[in-house]
Amino acid sequence: MRVVMFGYQTWGHRTLQALLDSEHDVVLVVTHPASDHVYEKIWNDSVADLAARHGVPVLLRNRPGDEELLAALKAAEPDVIVANNWRTWLPPEIFDLPPHGTLNIHDSLLPSYAGFSPLIWALINGERHVGVTAHRMDAELDAGDVLIQRSVPVGAADTATDLFHRTVDLIGPLVTESLDLIASGRAVWTPQDRSRATFFHKRALEDSRIDWTWPAEDLERLIRAQSDPYPQAFTHHRGERLRIVSAAVSEGRYGGTPGRIFIREGDGVVVVAGAGARTGRLPGLLVRRVRTEDGAEQSATDYFRTMGGYLTPRP
Repeated sequence: MRVVMFGYQTWGHRTLQALLDSEHDVVLVVTHPASDHVYEKIWNDSVADLAARHGVPVLLRNRPGDEELLAALKAAEPDVIVANNWRTWLPPEIFDLPPHGTLNIHDSLLPSYAGFSPLIWALINGERHVGVTAHRMDAELDAGDVLIQRSVPVGAADTATDLFHRTVDLIGPLVTESLDLIASGRAVWTPQDRSRATFFHKRALEDSRIDWTWPAEDLERLIRAQSDPYPQAFTHHRGERLRIVSAAVSEGRYGGTPGRIFIREGDGVVVVAGAGARTGRLPGLLVRRVRTEDGAEQSATDYFRTMGGYLTPRP
């Protein structure tokens, strides 16, 4: 089949590589220009560079829909469009252009976690599995009929970085299998159960700010979800931003005001957490490693020389 590919960053790069390795003919690639957005500088393998190395024509667009792009798509005469990590909505005149429509690859188990940063949100929310979905694109973002899904388990100590590497490895085989099913006429499309759908916004630095009224269990997952190279979850200590690099749920239960730097426990320092912390029935967050604004990283026991005082959302 003749394939046009829309995509960006490492997700799009893996998709394009799978297409180039397949028996299908990649006739055009559409990708975004380089971005300074903090989350778009992570996992930023260049789709444009990969296409250029293989002699595939490339168009750079922030948004689709202009006449030049539409004319190029029509001239390419694709049998199918394949999209992965294209960050804006595609209009019907594009996604319905090829005879086989547009196959979108999304890194969640749809209908849950449609939208942006699904792995991070899923980890924060304590999901036991994450994965990748191949589905037909329609007018509603990430809502079209599903062709294939593949999942991996989430371990108790997994970070978002771990889950990224595990799920991005699913993309190549998923793309190859999907196109083989479509080309052979054996594709079976299953409508999504829209009563189970959830949709998440793109993450920004504000979403890494620690709210000490969250339960310690949720905060521990937030910190794993904001693992390097993502922007770490952060708080403020004595007016300065402090990033929490590593943490756990305390063994003991500690009462008081959320954010209070309370007591040493094992290899860390407990910070009181949870909206109900005043009852004394909740564990705290055991902070193990921190990073200051100058990039210096140290153990929490070295950083917090004395107990007392508070960690706050803002200076």
